[in-house]
Amino acid sequence: MIDLVSSYNLPLVALSVLVAIFSASVALDISSRLKYAKNISHLRWITAGAFVLGLGIWSMHFIGMLAFHLPVEVSYHFGLVLLSIVPAIASCAIAFYLISKPSVSWRNLFTGAFFISAGIVSMHYLGMDAMRMDAMISYDPFLWALSALIAFAASFVGLALLFYIPNVPRFHWRKLAGAVLIGLAVSGMHYTGMAAANFSQMDHSAAGHASPFSVDSTLLAYGISGGMLMLFVLTLASIRTDRRLEIQSTESEMKFQSVIESAKDAIIVADFQGAIVQWNQGAEAIFGYSQKEILGRNISIIMPDRFQKAHKKGMDTYRETRIPRVIGSTVELTGLRKNGEEFQLEMSVGTWETEKGIFFSSILRDITERKASEDKINDLVYLDPLTGLPNRRLFNDRLDSLLRQADERGFNFSLFYMDLDNFKMINDRFGHSVGDLFLKNVAARLEEQLTPKDTLSRLGGDEFILLLPNTEYSKAATRAQQLIDALNAPFRFENEEIFTSLSVGISMFPSDGSDSENLVKNADIAMYQAKEQGKNGFQFFTRDMNETIDRKSKLATGLRKGLEHGEFTIHYQPQISLQNEQIIGVEALLRWNHPEWGSISPAEFIPIAEETGSITKIGEFVLEEACRQNKYWQDLGLAPFRVAVNISARQFVQKDLTEVVSAILDKTGLDAQYLELELTETIIQNADTAIATMEELAALGVHLSIDDFGTGYSSLSYLKLFPIDSLKIDQHFTRNIKSDSKDAALVKTIIRMAHDLGLNVIAEGVETLEQLDFLKTEQCNQAQGYYFNRPLPAQEIEDIYYTIEPA
Repeated sequence: MIDLVSSYNLPLVALSVLVAIFSASVALDISSRLKYAKNISHLRWITAGAFVLGLGIWSMHFIGMLAFHLPVEVSYHFGLVLLSIVPAIASCAIAFYLISKPSVSWRNLFTGAFFISAGIVSMHYLGMDAMRMDAMISYDPFLWALSALIAFAASFVGLALLFYIPNVPRFHWRKLAGAVLIGLAVSGMHYTGMAAANFSQMDHSAAGHASPFSVDSTLLAYGISGGMLMLFVLTLASIRTDRRLEIQSTESEMKFQSVIESAKDAIIVADFQGAIVQWNQGAEAIFGYSQKEILGRNISIIMPDRFQKAHKKGMDTYRETRIPRVIGSTVELTGLRKNGEEFQLEMSVGTWETEKGIFFSSILRDITERKASEDKINDLVYLDPLTGLPNRRLFNDRLDSLLRQADERGFNFSLFYMDLDNFKMINDRFGHSVGDLFLKNVAARLEEQLTPKDTLSRLGGDEFILLLPNTEYSKAATRAQQLIDALNAPFRFENEEIFTSLSVGISMFPSDGSDSENLVKNADIAMYQAKEQGKNGFQFFTRDMNETIDRKSKLATGLRKGLEHGEFTIHYQPQISLQNEQIIGVEALLRWNHPEWGSISPAEFIPIAEETGSITKIGEFVLEEACRQNKYWQDLGLAPFRVAVNISARQFVQKDLTEVVSAILDKTGLDAQYLELELTETIIQNADTAIATMEELAALGVHLSIDDFGTGYSSLSYLKLFPIDSLKIDQHFTRNIKSDSKDAALVKTIIRMAHDLGLNVIAEGVETLEQLDFLKTEQCNQAQGYYFNRPLPAQEIEDIYYTIEPA
């Protein structure tokens, strides 16, 4: 047998290589859609990929066969030619099925490469076996094995490229390089296999006859053309579908872009590594970075440094678990602007996956104004607008919280109820604007004495309340004294020093109360006790105080009912002329005889009436009853004399006091000259207002006197301004004129000063002959006291009048 010499048509060889590269390129495009296609679409893309790559390999093979020339006539068995297509397509189907899985191991790639290479080798050698010619084929074992190895290597590389390249852009150089590599590998396998074949011409007698199913090269060329046509049709369908998808994607992207650019909120898209790929105008307005500056940079650039570690940890956790911590929820964070300014923002995050990878979309809103509004509302709700201290609402919240903690952990705490002692005088003298400024300064001084755990609150007016956790009695006393001392230094306003003092009441948990209501109430009770004992002090609550308050409360209620039930009566204490020891007047004194509690001292119920405001109606009752009684005595024929009635502080500040007095005089028919109104120094300290009221009363013809003279703080210069008729020396000085030389000196001074001013002088509390003789010696005008008579009912005044009155 003679060995035949073969040759190749180089243009066809080149064409076969291009066909292999082209089919590999189409296959790579199709593979990029496999991971994201589902159900029927997934199966459709596997089938399309298998046919494109399989027909491409088969076409490349038979184009290479057409490029091969022997010096004998060659035809092809039609059945075997068609059969050779099956392993090519089947092996490619296996390839696309493998790369369509979410993850592929190296073992899967080796297994798949084995089956695919077996299919390609089977296709190649079935094609070789389909040749019909007067020659025999023998194979070089080494080159045959090499061709099989090349088929395996080409299959393995192809599978790896098909799986690992899908996420890159369509025209990326890696896809082009992969297509070239696969095409050259498949072509290399084919031409290596052809090189392994030796063709020997047979004797004519040994030559086989052509099979009835043989096709010549022309028909094979048509077959290959048909295969190529089908390949191009599939490719065209793929391109058209892809173009339609691209158009839809472009339209969707344009709509998406339009939406995000019109949004005022920041919309930011970042890839799996955190690199920013989308940045709208809202983000530019909020953060200050332009698109050109920010795209490609890590999203951590818009976060303060102290939060970046936590952000990185969250991203790492998501990469490992694919379980997001904030996806789908809205959180409040701190953002960082380009200029370094930090601000509050609200963020919601979503995640989505495409052929290009996983992306995070964030919608961020600047909530600086909203947080400022919330803070302002909270301040209005929970803070005192004047001092900025916690108000009653916030204090109660903190007290309730401290009570729960104290119950759980078993510790003590103290509650201070504090009140400024002379704030009203400061407010009246300097005005409310200075009063407000004064309160701010007081609050600031008190805050300087506190620790971060303490809670100081302003309840209103000049009242403050303080919570001190973990304090025993000794520590509470020390802290109270520190607060008192802090306010002892003068305040300076309008170039004038202002002094104040602090009264503090203290209740302890749990001994003085186990709930907020009792703790506050008991501290308030202790504070009033501190005031009664003297200014500038503190007082712990005791059970006795509660009893005192209970009695005061009952008396306050009883006072309102006492007038209605006729429980009040008037007693009268005679006022005696020291010149002839005749009655020249009486002082009306209120008495209360309760049906259940018996006789109640005026010293006890008058201050309560002052506090509760009941003194106004009671004072009008006393005034009317005294005027009516005096008129009655005159009608009986008693020589006319004045009746003196005490005017309370609340009565004196009434705008209609003059009208009330005038109306009572008209009602009772008493002439104004027989009515004397006794005023204390303390209620006429506001000289301008006091003078106006006193002048109105004096214009009625009413006599005015200053009661308890010497115990108040009025300037002596007021005596020449006030339209008064008499001074009443307080019984404290009268009682001690024989035992205390200073009191005696004061009494002498008052009498002499009154006479020099043309005023009448009356001494209260005369109980002994020695006191009477002293007053007569110093030429005091009148006196009253137990030496003469105790306060008597109206009937007894009538009885004694005639006894004292000369015949």
